[in-house]
Amino acid sequence: MSKQLDLLQLSDVQVSFDGFKALDIHYFGVDQGELRVVIGPNGAGKTTLCDVISGKTKPTSGKVVFDEIDITRYADTAISALGVGRKFQTPSVFDSLTVFENLELALPGTRGVWGTLFAKVRGEEQDRIEAQLTRVRLIDVMHRPAKLLSHGQRQWLEISMLMLSGPKLLLVDEPAAGLTDHETGLTAELLLELKGDHTLIVIEHDMDFVRRLGGRVTCLCEGRVLADGTLEHVSANEQVRSAYLGRAKRGE
Repeated sequence: MSKQLDLLQLSDVQVSFDGFKALDIHYFGVDQGELRVVIGPNGAGKTTLCDVISGKTKPTSGKVVFDEIDITRYADTAISALGVGRKFQTPSVFDSLTVFENLELALPGTRGVWGTLFAKVRGEEQDRIEAQLTRVRLIDVMHRPAKLLSHGQRQWLEISMLMLSGPKLLLVDEPAAGLTDHETGLTAELLLELKGDHTLIVIEHDMDFVRRLGGRVTCLCEGRVLADGTLEHVSANEQVRSAYLGRAKRGE
């Protein structure tokens, strides 16, 4: 029996900026329902990888296929409509709105900020929002203004806003950055709960957090895949230890 095609495939993808090769990937694939973690030193190409997948940056050469559709030259809005959601390191939420109102605004077919404030949410929409808030442990603060949330709660709120659109693939940039130990643990639990129902690519520097997530790890360095496999396999790679893990351990 032939292997089912990966949900996402990058083949011979290169990205160059003014002659500098920011990305040079022979192959990168992520399976349906997988939680993949991408690590690497600063400048390794992690953000560029997400930019290419989400359509923010077009490859200089190569091919990107998502859900069996060639999206290499698609606009970012078209890629988002196909089911690719992206959460940046700094949460993008409306501080003046409550947690619930932020999620209302994120509903498919949104009415815009003013329409959201003055329209009455339908019963099934309210149920959907409350179910999502329960899932991310925000149900008790649903009427609290977003500006009063902790950094971790803001991360969970933005993830929730993305989840309402039903993404097939979710790109998550450094979700553990700036979190307390308790928030870090809850964030890991949340991402593991989403695994399976959704496919996730998580960009992360915190190796303890990576260890909590388990599963497959890809290490990038200078735009190339340096190693790929379990965290134990990647950590044992001498090139990885030299390029990234040893440097991180020394605090560089």
